Amino acid sequence: MPKVVTRQGKKEAYDAKLCSLLESYDKAFLVHADHVGSKQFQGIRAALRPESVILMGKNTMMKRCLRNYIEKTGNDKWACLLEVLVGNVGVVFTKADLKQLQEKIGEYRVGAPAKAGVIAPVSVTIPAGSTGMDPSQTSFFQTLNIATKINKGAIEILSDVIVVTTGDRVGPSQAVLLGKLGIRPFSYGLEIVQVIEDGTMYDPKVLTLTDDDLWSSFRIALRTVAAVSLECNYPTMASIPHSIVISYKNVLAIALATDYTFPLAEKAKLACANL
Repeated sequence: MPKVVTRQGKKEAYDAKLCSLLESYDKAFLVHADHVGSKQFQGIRAALRPESVILMGKNTMMKRCLRNYIEKTGNDKWACLLEVLVGNVGVVFTKADLKQLQEKIGEYRVGAPAKAGVIAPVSVTIPAGSTGMDPSQTSFFQTLNIATKINKGAIEILSDVIVVTTGDRVGPSQAVLLGKLGIRPFSYGLEIVQVIEDGTMYDPKVLTLTDDDLWSSFRIALRTVAAVSLECNYPTMASIPHSIVISYKNVLAIALATDYTFPLAEKAKLACANL
């Protein structure tokens, strides 16, 4: 007789699995899974193994297990998850390089049609030209105020037109028209919302930064600190080199204007004398 798994048993098994993952991993992605189909999800899971594990579940269940784990162990490095477990989200626990994992997840995006009622993730433009649709279907274009003409027995769009704008809800007429034109404008996959690493949470955009970006930001910050320090006449490590150069220039100017001299000023005086 097969063993019957009770609801309480499932909860306990889920709790044990989550606690094991929290103990075994130090890094994770918080991901949105809207519009991701089951077959697509299976492909992503298989591709990320064995270094990464995706955990989905009810947010209330995940929060309860997480609170119990923190209370039992005193380890609060995953406490930052409590505030962001909202919506259709999951956690990708990983031991892989975060940048490489981000790229791997990005490979598993699937094209999708524009369905009525869906919020558009990108703007959709229909290019000018023949649509291949017969004149009896001009009503779709008229509904959306798209200028057309009949050319060689087919509807032709006179100029490029934006049908849907990013952030807008796709309307029924827009969805039908894009479907008839065979346009699948959207693509869906796991969307990385936050990166969690050793108890710290940050935006995934940080992973796209290069060494050149970091050096550029550092140089800008260094120049800003030096400028403020010089203006306030407050010496700092950033401003001291500039202060030394400015002081040297002042002393050199005095030497050139008077009989006062020093070894480095002699070259300047000689150059001025030969002008």
